[in-house]
Amino acid sequence: MLKQRVITALVLLGLLIPALLAPDARWFALLTLAFIGAAGWEWMRLNGAASGVAIALGVALAAACAGALAAGWTQRPPTPAWGLAAVAWVLGGVLALRAGVAGWPRLPNGLRMALGLLLLWLGWLALAQARALGLNFILSVFCLVWMADIAAYFGGRRFGRRKLAPAISPGKSWEGAVSGLLGVLVLALLWLTLDGDGSSLYGRLMAAHGPALLVVGVLLLVGMSVVGDLFESLVKRAAGAKDSSTLLPGHGGVLDRIDALLPVFPIALALAAL
Repeated sequence: MLKQRVITALVLLGLLIPALLAPDARWFALLTLAFIGAAGWEWMRLNGAASGVAIALGVALAAACAGALAAGWTQRPPTPAWGLAAVAWVLGGVLALRAGVAGWPRLPNGLRMALGLLLLWLGWLALAQARALGLNFILSVFCLVWMADIAAYFGGRRFGRRKLAPAISPGKSWEGAVSGLLGVLVLALLWLTLDGDGSSLYGRLMAAHGPALLVVGVLLLVGMSVVGDLFESLVKRAAGAKDSSTLLPGHGGVLDRIDALLPVFPIALALAAL
């Protein structure tokens, strides 16, 4: 299993790093478009769609992303996009987690499928625009999510006592969540120290809003990374699935890898645009 995970990780890095570093941001947009289409297929399957329908809607999602790319929305997205995404994730995510695993299947299938397509499309659009804003910006957001996850894992293992959402994800604890926040605050401080042109997420927030609102923004983003993770876990539990798929051997599915990114990137762009 370890060998399988390593091989898959190396293949993914071999695809992502050249696309991320390419001078033309459209290469990254095209690569992530394919991954988002696969995530759309996974979402449909988790929510009861038949195989043919799941494939068709995954392709339709990728086509919608391609249409946005052709229209130039990755450079200048529709003005309400990030506000819409922020409201959908903050309110919808909280309501879904409060309703719990039993509450999710009570929503009509069509609504669940449409919601997934919208959130995945907005997530891809945010990823693509973040890359268009520059390598420093997109890496600062990626590293926020990764640091929150890594610090939460080690903090939870060492200090975890109080479960965060035992019915959804028994491994998560409040102590782990606080560790994730502290880890990201340290990351933000280091990034600001090394951020020469201020183009990172942290530099933009500091320049526009000062240290107090930088901390508030980081708190919101770390919290939403947890919400994204828990939300996908809730959907998988409701479907009786351990992973979103087996597309990434040793790592589960695409949704398993991007669940925390989906709310964080649109909200990061909303904060940076304030």
